[in-house]
Amino acid sequence: MAAWDSTNRRGPVAPRGPADQAAAFRNLCRSSPWKWQSLRFEYLDRPLAASAGSPTVADSPDDLVRGWLRRPGALRLETAGGLVIGSTTGINDSRGDLYISSTRKTWLLPPHLVTPVYDDDGLVRRRPEAAYGEPSFGNGRFAAVLDPVELAGNAPVPLEFPNSNAVELGPITEVDHEGRPALETTVSPNASYRPADPGAPLCRPGRTLLRIDAGTGVCVASRWLDAPGGGNDQNGYGHWLRILGVDEYMLDDLFLAESMNLTDVRRHISWDVAAE
Repeated sequence: MAAWDSTNRRGPVAPRGPADQAAAFRNLCRSSPWKWQSLRFEYLDRPLAASAGSPTVADSPDDLVRGWLRRPGALRLETAGGLVIGSTTGINDSRGDLYISSTRKTWLLPPHLVTPVYDDDGLVRRRPEAAYGEPSFGNGRFAAVLDPVELAGNAPVPLEFPNSNAVELGPITEVDHEGRPALETTVSPNASYRPADPGAPLCRPGRTLLRIDAGTGVCVASRWLDAPGGGNDQNGYGHWLRILGVDEYMLDDLFLAESMNLTDVRRHISWDVAAE
């Protein structure tokens, strides 16, 4: 398998110790806002069993969701049958003077317009202050999947004392997830773990198996291993995501509740001329 990091500065076979692997995994979890601007995907709000293959178009489960997301905040969701179940509205709304001057937070720039501190592999070691936030669907775990910074925090802990990180990492391996390289590990939350949505964290008490896509920093799979049944129940706690396209061009019309009625230039436009 090719080297997982996007810049490949270490080369495909350069050795990494456990500490380097853990640091790289956490930096990848911080990197999502700077790795992509649009994403086309399929999503299941439950894990696939360890022995199950990924669903295909022919046998798409009823709860499969297809999505188009364009940062910052444009999201369209459809069922496997093509029924629209969610679409962003007001993505081009203007902001008045009162809104702009109301709080300090409204002045923050989107993450891709500010520069983080990178490590030698081009991954984010320290995130700057910015207007973070991803669209939500169903619960806050969906937003955390798109930007799994809750697994690492905005910056490394000052000292690597036991249990000082948000989560403890098991052995890290490179795997293939739906044709894309990813990093897989088992994590256990510490007392300092602060999920974006306490009611729907990425990892629950005990052990959770996670996969992070190497090219985007998105958490593409999770499965709670200490759930009843040992985590092999397909209806257990976790999720599965297949990335279909990254940084594709997406028009505003895709995300609006009502079409803007743009002219399709491929169609012939007839001109009715009144006879005199």
